[in-house]
Formats: sequence, C-alpha cells, structure tokens
Amino acid sequence: MKIGSLAHKELLCRAFFEGHRKYEPEALPWPDLDADALGLLRGIPFWTHAVQAEEDAGPMISAVAKQEPDPLLREALELQAYEEARHARIIRFMIERYGLHADEVHAEVPEDALTAFIDFGFEECLDSFGAFGLFKLAREHMLVPDPLFGIFDQVMQEEAHHIVFFINWFAHRQATLGPLTRMLRTPRALWHYGKAVYKLAGLVRDDDAPEGKDFVVTGAGAFVENLTPRIVIAACLAENERRLARFDRRLIVPTLLPRLAGIAAGVLRLVPARASVAKPADADGRAWAPHAPARAADRADEPSESPRAL
Repeated sequence: MKIGSLAHKELLCRAFFEGHRKYEPEALPWPDLDADALGLLRGIPFWTHAVQAEEDAGPMISAVAKQEPDPLLREALELQAYEEARHARIIRFMIERYGLHADEVHAEVPEDALTAFIDFGFEECLDSFGAFGLFKLAREHMLVPDPLFGIFDQVMQEEAHHIVFFINWFAHRQATLGPLTRMLRTPRALWHYGKAVYKLAGLVRDDDAPEGKDFVVTGAGAFVENLTPRIVIAACLAENERRLARFDRRLIVPTLLPRLAGIAAGVLRLVPARASVAKPADADGRAWAPHAPARAADRADEPSESPRAL
C-alpha cells in the first residue's frame, strides 16, 4: 500500500474506529481490594504523573483536530482526544475509589498544538513499549484481583491503537506535503524519537521531575524481586509483539525501540546470568528466555518506504 494514498488514509482511520469500545469508567467492574492490595497501590508514586499525562493529551489533540481539513482524519483525531480524556477519567475514578494519592492537576493547551502532538506521539511510541512490558510483569507478579487488570488491559490496547494511528497519521501527513517532505519522513521520525529519548533521559536525571517518574522508568522493581534488564526487555518485547500483531500488516507500526531492544536482548544472552537471579515463569511454569519477536525479525530487511519503517 502506498503511504499517503487515499487507501492508506481510509485503512488507518478504519482500523482506529474499529478498535474503539464504548464504556464509561463508572460502569466498569471495579473489584473490592483487600488491605494488602490497597497498600500496594497506595505505595506506588505514579498517579499524579498518570492523570497529568492523560489530562494534557485530550485538549491538545482536540486542538489539532480543529486544524485538520480532512473530515475523516479530523474524526479520528477527535476520537483519540475523547479516549485520552476517558483515560484521565478512569484514573481519576480509580484514585477516588481506592484512596490513592495524587496532586491536583490542570491541563493546558500548548500554543503550537500540532508540534506538541507530534512530539507527544513519538513519546507515546517509546512510553507504550515500556508500559506494555510493565503491565505484563505487574499482572504476573502483583497480588491484585485480575478484574482490575482486565480494566487496564483495554486501556493498554487503546494505547496500542493510538500509537499505530499516530505513526500512520504522521507518515500520511509527511507523504502528502510534497516530495521533499516525503523523502525526509524517516529522518524526521528519527529526530522526533531523539527528542523523546532526550526528554525521558531528562526525567531520569532531574530530581525535580514530576512525582512518579521513577516508577515510569524503573517501576517494575516495586513488584518484581531480582529484577534484571533481561527480564524487563523480554517482557516488553513479548507484550509489544502480542499487542501490535493484531493490526493489519499494511499499516506502519513503531519498530525503532523493539529493534533496539532486540539487539540489547541478544547482547544480554551472551552475558551469563547470575545464579541468584530468579527467572519468572509463564502460565505453564516454563522460564522466560529473552528474544526478539518474530515480526520484528521478519521486518529487519524491509526497505525504508515499507509500511513498518517507523
């Protein structure tokens, strides 16, 4: 499929619309939690950061939608804005129901909403890769009722739809702005990825960064004993592969971080594991082995104009 074509636009929007689910946070099957589970959730310094990120996203994307001249793309952007705002309402409802700590936050729409959205989209491509892995580890190790994970499993899949829509929207936009812009699509993507990595690195270095940044970066250590980079990378690769495998293969999916993580996993396989490190097991009791996903490996030799180059 030609990137930037009418067929590409219709496919990326249709896939996004089909992934939408109608529900309200208050009507979800929120479970009752015992004291141990409540203590665990209340001890995670994450909730202010989480609700702030979602509160900022909705109005920003709504502003971008108002600037979009194409009716179909505008409708898709409006839907993403709605889902981001609903994510904020989910987190707020959870905070109130379980008595979690979160500071008051206020959303602000940036002056240049379009540039902010592009930066946000590439940051989401990086953040989601890590979030998928942390969610997988949390579900396997945290002593929290599974219905709660069921609620956030839908949220995680909506995030997968957001990054696939964004990366295709960005590619479609670049392709329709002219031949030079089309040629610069991959370099521009790498530039924005670089900005996202720099911002993430700044959060790690900055002691004044928003509350919860340590959990975002290394949060699995709060609920997994003997955590190693090998375990985290394996979880991120496996869960990213599982969630993105659901999309039409003609669509672009984010590949930069999975490829880098696959390389890192290969290097770590050459490093002998310490005997004292416990390796988590899957549902059948088999130990994990870090590996690069098959889809990523299959795509390694695709040309840069292929629908999986970003």
